Order: sequence, then C-alpha cells, then structure tokens
Amino acid sequence: MNLIRSVLHLLWMVVTVIPWATLVVLLAPFVGKPRLYRICRAWLDLTVRAGRWILGIENRVSGLQHLPPDPAAGAVLLVKHQSAWETFCMPPLMPHPLAYVFKRELLSIPFFGWAIGRLDMIHIDRGQRIEAFHKVVEQGRRLLGQGVWVIMFPEGTRIPRGEKGSYQSSGARLAVECGVPIIPVAVTSARCWPRKAFVKRPGVVDISIGPPIDTRGRKPHELMREVESWIEAEMLRLDPEAYPGGAAVRSSVRPSA
Repeated sequence: MNLIRSVLHLLWMVVTVIPWATLVVLLAPFVGKPRLYRICRAWLDLTVRAGRWILGIENRVSGLQHLPPDPAAGAVLLVKHQSAWETFCMPPLMPHPLAYVFKRELLSIPFFGWAIGRLDMIHIDRGQRIEAFHKVVEQGRRLLGQGVWVIMFPEGTRIPRGEKGSYQSSGARLAVECGVPIIPVAVTSARCWPRKAFVKRPGVVDISIGPPIDTRGRKPHELMREVESWIEAEMLRLDPEAYPGGAAVRSSVRPSA
C-alpha cells in the first residue's frame, strides 16, 4: 500500500509541476517577484496537502509564537534537513516570504529548477566557498531589508534519521552580519520520508520552532554551537526511538520552549 501511495504522489507531483512551472516561467517577465513567490507557495501548499491526502503524512507544528510578529523584522531560519518534505512545507507554514539558499545545480532540474530560478532566492556554487559566502551576505542583506526571511539548512545536505551532520557557520555569520535573530527549527521528516528512499510512510512529522536567538555582539561559531545544541536536543526529544538509548534519556532532555 505504501508503494502504491508513493507512486501516486510522485505522479501527482509530475502532473502538477509542469503547468505550474510553465506558468511561472511565462509570467516572470511581466509580474513582480512577490507575486511569483505567492504562486509557488500555493503549489507547495497543494503538494503538502497531497502528501496528507495520498501519503498520510501529517504535520504537527509547535513554537509558532516564537516567530517575529513584525512583518518587517528580519530573521534567519536554520532548519534540520532530513528530506525534501521540509523544503516543501516551510513556505506555506511561515507567515512571511522565504528565500532559500541552495546549490545552483538545482536550477538544472527540468520545470522545478526553471521555476525556482525565476524567484528571488540565493543560489550558490558550493565549490567556490568564499565567493558563495559573499553572495549569501550581499543578497541576504538585501532580502532581509525587504522583510524576506532567509532559510538555510546548516548541515548542508539531507541527514539520515537519528544522525547529525556537520553544522556549518555560514547561517550564523549571515545573521551576525545583518544583525537579525536566528530561529532554529527541528524537523522529524525522515520518520515518514526517509532519505534517498522512494517509499514513503504515513505518520506525523513534528516541526518545532525554537525561540529566536539574539545575534548582537555574538561570535558566529559560538552561535552555531548554540543552534546545533538546541536542534539536536529537540530532535532527541521529538524522535527518541531514532537515537541509541533515546527512549531512556528522553526524560532528561528539556522540553521545547
């Protein structure tokens, strides 16, 4: 049954991504970036809803009260990355526009890549680390000044369930450079959408939004350690069975703020 559901969801995405991406590409020369973003957000919202209807994946969100209430307030979201699911669900979930930082190779994906290339996002060459960071700061400062939140995956790639990647400090450096808070986010998507697995499983994906971390007067590496500590402790709390001895130590991990 899960295989059939996964095939149906893939077919749904293929059938819908072509007209959506074509519309975005055709409209791009004539409409502003905010309107294009809303069109893309609507498709992502439908994709998440299809994940619920077809795959049986439900989101359980906590910590929305931690998001900045001021629409003009900037923020850098640093999100645990386990699957494509959080890529789809974060824009519909957040009350303000998001700009992803992503590798430019994604622009070559037919239709999907062509569409996201028309948005005001930050695509970088990860092989040129210094130039890439300068681009992130330059474009990130502009977007944050427009009230757009920048979203990054600090581990850089999808990490298998129950594991921890190497947290990079570029997101913290961007937040320090621009004087905006960091919002850490823990996501247990691999519980239902395993990394590099075609077959998806029904279940609940927990999305926990942490309290904003003030970056004023802080050092990036110190901030990154705090972000890593919060996210990984929260992952253990939310998904203890994924970690060796997790169920035994769950009670010792502090609850989500």
